[in-house]
Amino acid sequence: MNIQGLQKLTLLDYPEKVACTLFTAGCNFRCPFCHNASLVTHIKQEERIPTEQILYYLKKRSGVLDGVCISGGEPLLQPDLEDFICRVKELGYSVKLDTNGSNALLLRHLMERELLDYVAMDIKNSPGKYGMTIGIGEYDMKNIYRSVELLMEGTVPYEFRTTVVREFHKREDFSAIGRWLKGAEQYYLQSFEDSGDLIRPGLRAYTKEILVQALEIVQRNVPNAKLRGVE
Repeated sequence: MNIQGLQKLTLLDYPEKVACTLFTAGCNFRCPFCHNASLVTHIKQEERIPTEQILYYLKKRSGVLDGVCISGGEPLLQPDLEDFICRVKELGYSVKLDTNGSNALLLRHLMERELLDYVAMDIKNSPGKYGMTIGIGEYDMKNIYRSVELLMEGTVPYEFRTTVVREFHKREDFSAIGRWLKGAEQYYLQSFEDSGDLIRPGLRAYTKEILVQALEIVQRNVPNAKLRGVE
């Protein structure tokens, strides 16, 4: 596992759990608004945290932490992810996976092995603007569609979420996303924040008023949709 970040305590990343968050290096997307750009475009091998060091920390925090969030980058790119999750679960932890949904086959495998207790999948934009939004251009949506369908089968608790950026998301996109995710259990619109570690600087967030309007559009098809991180 190429883990290059550890947030030792979070009450926000894993719903209803006291958890820590691990950040894996590497991603197959190049989203201009990615807030962890250094984990995508400037991977430094010397900053890699040894797996055994992570597991030792988890052993020490047993009884204090309930869950482990595995984020990135894109965790499903890690070749030894399955083995790592097995070791984490042997320590008694629940595991939440953050993913962009681009590896539906591995996602299904991990779910079928009952290695995931919660999955958060990013929905980058409406299907017609996906490639532009993830910085790839022409992008085959096949795996994204499969991952959405897989999660909506409901075998594992899940959420979908979209980081809303003024330069990328318009009214018609929220309509399209709502139709696509119709019937989803949980969907969140998150306000973009400039972390200072972006692939493309100079992007902007919408006002709360506009986000509320976007939410109302989505809720026509996804009644449970909510705003997250909006003051």
